[in-house]
This record gives sequence, structure tokens and C-alpha cells, in this order.
Amino acid sequence: MLTHDPDRRRDLAHVGPIELRTPVLDESADFFVRILGLREVHRDAGSVYLHTWDDYAAWTVRLVRSAAAGIGRTYLRAASPQARDRLAAAVGKSGVVTDVPALGEVVLATDPDGHELGIYWDVDWYTAGDADRPALKNQAAAYPARGANVRRLDHVNYLTADVPATATFLTDVLGARCTERIVKDDGSPQAVWYSLGNKTYDLVYTEDWTGSRGRLHHVAFATDTREEILRAADVCLDAGVHIETGPHKHAIQQTFFLYVWEPGGNRIELCNAGARLILAPDWRTISWTRAERAKGQAWGLKTIETFHTHGTPVVPS
Repeated sequence: MLTHDPDRRRDLAHVGPIELRTPVLDESADFFVRILGLREVHRDAGSVYLHTWDDYAAWTVRLVRSAAAGIGRTYLRAASPQARDRLAAAVGKSGVVTDVPALGEVVLATDPDGHELGIYWDVDWYTAGDADRPALKNQAAAYPARGANVRRLDHVNYLTADVPATATFLTDVLGARCTERIVKDDGSPQAVWYSLGNKTYDLVYTEDWTGSRGRLHHVAFATDTREEILRAADVCLDAGVHIETGPHKHAIQQTFFLYVWEPGGNRIELCNAGARLILAPDWRTISWTRAERAKGQAWGLKTIETFHTHGTPVVPS
């Protein structure tokens, strides 16, 4: 059983904004605004910036027009300016940019699978306008009361050709904590869930069945309650959105979930992990065997085939 060193410095605070590629920019933007409840805050020739109602940062998702769907750069906020500098030395940075809207100096890097990462400290906080000014000054914007009403970005689940190498990078270089994992019969990891702060998980890597690199399994957004996920299922049904699986409850991490595909083809999870937090500084990693996973989800729902075969960009079979 893996345990964590409580003396290990934690230089990352949380997963920050993400870039999501889509071949149908306008349709994807409409989905995020109308179905998920995000707010459009900026648009240029090739992208749309969106904000979840309780994200303190100026934007949460940048949708980028692209020939194929998939994940672009994931931004990770450092715990301090000094932490950003330490991480810059640790990741073997591929460059530094200052042209990312609302972020300061961003240290560029890639994980072992080729996914782009941007590590930052400086950030512009969201300023609500007359249309979304909250009554309570301790939240970023007014509750949207629209669609799924997602509160924040929760996690990103990547596909990777080499789970062990990625796990080593997350632990040894980024200083993240593995909270749960799936192991093969030989004991090697097939999927890993990593926490950056006290949330149960922020970054997930699952073995890519195609052997490809740099692909996405899904992006997840958190709601306040399970009921909002149930309501979102009806909203998606009425809107003709493809519902892949759920609502249901995962055994791993105990997350209540709904998976849908946005118009560009990316899998989106709506999730609610309830009150689960990782408070133990010496948390013991939970390992699940393939036999245990074959039993299905927490309440017996079998994992559907597309959950193991669909990722973006799509790899022709």
C-alpha cells in the first residue's frame, strides 16, 4: 500500500483553467453556456473563454477551434511564486510565456505522454458585472439558475500510453498525491487518481487502449448537489445531447456522475463527490484490482463499452 510523506512540500495548489479543442466552436460554446451554465466572458477569432460561477479566476475554460476534439493546455496554479520557480526547475521547462489572458508568467512543460501543462502563480480574479453580481460577496458570481449550474472545474482525466511513467512524474516532479488507483494482475498501475490539495482528486491518468499519446478521456465539472446532476440529465435529454452513462455512483472516489458528449465530441462529466476530502497527511493509496472493477460501479451499473473505446482526438479503429 502506498503512503505519502507528510514532510513533502506541496508546490501545486490546484488545477486551474483548461483549453479544450473542438471542431464546432459555436456549438460547443452554446452547450457550455446553455446546458452547463457557464458564462461567456471573452471571444476572439479562434476561441471562446468561459467562466463557472464560483471560479475566482477570470476564466475557467478556453474553447479553441481545431480540426479535431481533445485537450489543449492545462494550467496548474503554484502554491506561491517560489513554488512556481521550484516547479520550473523540476519540470525541465520547455519555455515561458506571458501572453495567456489573465495569467502572469506561465512556465510551459509537458507530462511524459505529451499533454501540455502551464504552471503559473499570478492570476486576474473574476470581476462580476451588473448581470451576474452576487448578493454574497464571498462567491465569484451569481448562481446562474441555468442548466446544470456547474460550480467549478473539478478534474481532468487524460489518456496515457504509459501509466507508470506518468505516475512517477506526478509524484516525484509535481509532488501530487495518489489517492486511488487501478492495478493490473502484475501489480502495475492501469489508472491513477492524483490530488493536488485536499480534494480527493484533480488529475487522473488512464491507460490508452490504442497506445496513442496526448489524448483526453474526459473533463469534469462539479455541481453543488446530486439533484442538479439529475436535473441536468433531463436538460440534456430535452436538448438532444448524447448521454453516455449515468446518473450513477462510481465505486472509485464515490463520485456521483453523469457523462455526456459535448457537440465537438469531448466527453464531459458532471460530478458530485459529496463531502469527501483527503484530510489525512499520510493518506494510504487505495488500490482496486481488475476483478473488483469488473463488478461495475458502486450500485451495480456495468461500465459501458464506449467508456473504454471513446477518447479525443478519436483514433480510427
